[in-house]
Amino acid sequence: MTKEKGWIDGAEILKSPNFDERKDDVSLIVIHAISLPPAKYGSNHIDRFFLNELNPTEDPYFKEISDLKVSSHFLIERTGILKQFVSTNNRAWHAGESSFQGKNNCNDFSIGIELEGTDNSMFEDVQYSKLIELTRTLMQNYPKISKNRIVGHSFIAPGRKSDPGDFFDWKNYKSKI
Repeated sequence: MTKEKGWIDGAEILKSPNFDERKDDVSLIVIHAISLPPAKYGSNHIDRFFLNELNPTEDPYFKEISDLKVSSHFLIERTGILKQFVSTNNRAWHAGESSFQGKNNCNDFSIGIELEGTDNSMFEDVQYSKLIELTRTLMQNYPKISKNRIVGHSFIAPGRKSDPGDFFDWKNYKSKI
């Protein structure tokens, strides 16, 4: 990782316009699940969504979300491919209305990692391997991140979000970081 620039070596870089300057030190990782259209995998729709290039005529669901301006720092596809959309030195727009340990606006101090999947399906072993590798790198570069400061989207936005879901294997993942 090139900490000064916030880009991970080996990640495919696709620069999203959906970010702004970070005001706080990075101290949290938020894990998400995403698929576009829902429960369909293997397209470049997630990339296009984060790049504001999603075509609303391609799927009825896209009409609902095509005007949203969102991003995540990272996406790990089901094949294990790692993509980065926003420098970790900047604030990606992944958490929305959120709170962690009494502090609101988690985007201000977190790194967002999207896993291609849904909150009601299993993730691939290769995704966990890439996530573990990425998490270790981030923890080395951002010492305020500890195991208890790695959470799911559902934890920081309860009632509003449910990802990464019940099938995410927290025990296995955290035992390997």
